[in-house]
Amino acid sequence: MEKELTASEELKLKWDQLQESLAVQFGKKPDMNAILMLIGMRELGKVMTKVKKEEKVNLMHIAVCKLFSQEGYYRLIGTDKDGWPHWEAVKKLPFVNVFEQELFLKQHIVDYFEAIN
Repeated sequence: MEKELTASEELKLKWDQLQESLAVQFGKKPDMNAILMLIGMRELGKVMTKVKKEEKVNLMHIAVCKLFSQEGYYRLIGTDKDGWPHWEAVKKLPFVNVFEQELFLKQHIVDYFEAIN
């Protein structure tokens, strides 16, 4: 009889599978920041090969806002003249430490990729 996975174990398994899947597509295993940049580019609708530091931060911000908007933490308020989305915080995020924040992000990243595949 197989042991039932805990929520934490299931998330780790799905996270590892996502990283491996992206590694096959892009040639190397991405860390969380790279995955957030990828989501940011997808949401922006632009593929960027040369990305400045400020653009990296902005792409990751787009990704985090998009991910957390799924549960109503952020709301899209529009786009600027260059097509970059702008968000506003709607409610306080539930985590209190970096570990909880990382788990929360990983879960939402996994959910995001499951929804688009």
